Amino acid sequence: MKTYTKTILTAFVVCVFSIQFVSAQRIIRAPVAHNNNSRMGHWVNLGTTHANHTADHDKINIPGPFDYYRKIKFKVRDAPVNIQRMIVTYDGGAPEKINTRFDIPKNGESRVIDLRGGKRKLRSIEFWYDTKGILNGKADVTVYGMK
Repeated sequence: MKTYTKTILTAFVVCVFSIQFVSAQRIIRAPVAHNNNSRMGHWVNLGTTHANHTADHDKINIPGPFDYYRKIKFKVRDAPVNIQRMIVTYDGGAPEKINTRFDIPKNGESRVIDLRGGKRKLRSIEFWYDTKGILNGKADVTVYGMK
């Protein structure tokens, strides 16, 4: 009788651990949200430049094929940056001058900038800036676009 009880108890424990293992595998193998650039409301990395205290102007060329975007924003790492103005060039070649004059703190981001005319195909974003002092060093400035 003791052997029969041990066998049933062992089988029960094995079943419980198997169920927990399978449940854990389902959690691990759950679908992961992929970076699907075709979704509306999704921020897409358009490019990064390294701003330093010696330069005052940079240009980020958007690699083709050119997608439609309706909003852009800047994220800054490692040092604060003051973006004074920018020129957004669209696929048709028409530039849009945007006076921004906003300070982006270290590891911060700008406000969301709506592009004129709704969804537009972007070719490049050129911007003029200054960093906050020589001791702050270089800042990585990344531009994101929302479809």
